[in-house]
Amino acid sequence: MFETISYETRGKTAWITLNRPDKLNAFTSLMHKEMVSAIKEANKDSNVRAVVITGAGRAFCSGQDLSGSTDTDYGEVLRKGYNPMVQALVAMEKPVIAAVNGVAAGAGMSLALACDFRIASEKASFIEAFIHVGLVPDSGNLYFLPRLVGHAKAMELAVMGEKITAEQAQELGLVTKTVSEEEFMLEVETYAEKLANMPTKAIGLIKRYLNKSWESDLNEMLEYEAQAQKIAGESKDHQEGLHAFLEKRKPAFTGK
Repeated sequence: MFETISYETRGKTAWITLNRPDKLNAFTSLMHKEMVSAIKEANKDSNVRAVVITGAGRAFCSGQDLSGSTDTDYGEVLRKGYNPMVQALVAMEKPVIAAVNGVAAGAGMSLALACDFRIASEKASFIEAFIHVGLVPDSGNLYFLPRLVGHAKAMELAVMGEKITAEQAQELGLVTKTVSEEEFMLEVETYAEKLANMPTKAIGLIKRYLNKSWESDLNEMLEYEAQAQKIAGESKDHQEGLHAFLEKRKPAFTGK
């Protein structure tokens, strides 16, 4: 089905794996298109309630594959390739986990930042590699990074371009948790399964309106919360959660 990535569902979770291990999963124009297709596939599949993005081999993603490239209009590369991928991820009202198994450099780091959660192997690392080739962070990097670590630290990371270990990334708030290499995949599977069994509609609404909060004032957010609560309150998951609370049992959410 795909040439540069693999896509599979395991239970209620869709797994998207960047699959160019010999190139450290570097991006190509084809990979951009296939990523957008896979994200849209996961979004429209009602049985999928969580998504994991990871890399094959020893890297998560090393960024753009620059070998043999003669296209220097990087603005168009972003508009046609990276931006649609990031926009599709943010628009997806399902939780997305970046399972960072190795280096996440340049646009690979940007991809991880665009996800909702980041679980890192202790062998993982993050590098704002753009500065080393005279470029600026892109693919949403300058949007997500300061929101995670603050303006001053984002400036430092983007300009200095130094390698960040998994442990340092957790201290900075870049990752949700760091896990030993041996326990990494099991932890990702467990975390994804937990998210997939939660009330998906509510998670989607939380994601949607947290994104709006950065450009809204208090009064707007109060109204957005009211709108979101109306939608959530009419969901089957809310009814199930309410009944489970009253009956003193664990809820069995269906994502509806």
